[in-house]
Amino acid sequence: MKFPVIIGAALIAASSFVHAQAPQGEAPKPRRFDCSQAKDPKACEERRAKAREMHSKASKACEASKGKAGEHRDCMRREMCAQTKDPAKCEARAKEAMAKRDKIREACKGKEGDERRACIKEQRGKT
Repeated sequence: MKFPVIIGAALIAASSFVHAQAPQGEAPKPRRFDCSQAKDPKACEERRAKAREMHSKASKACEASKGKAGEHRDCMRREMCAQTKDPAKCEARAKEAMAKRDKIREACKGKEGDERRACIKEQRGKT
């Protein structure tokens, strides 16, 4: 008599795990910017596709430097900027951004968690 009750309870408990599983397959990636909200959605999508293509080409060109963080980052910057209309301006802008990032890192060195996030937010507001 107790055996069917135990089996029934086990089946009910097991069924909750089956329903709680995450769906299998590829989940859609969140988009940073939704082109449907842009003034010209078609042009926006074209720019995004071009940027993805540029990144893909740069990534292939810089495969040899993977694992070497500084080298890989510099290679990606050079390759991405080489594909723009004004590579010199792109390089200058990238180097300026790196300098800002390094300055923020130095100012927030030794802080962790919420304190670090607050520091970074404060430093970004200054620049």
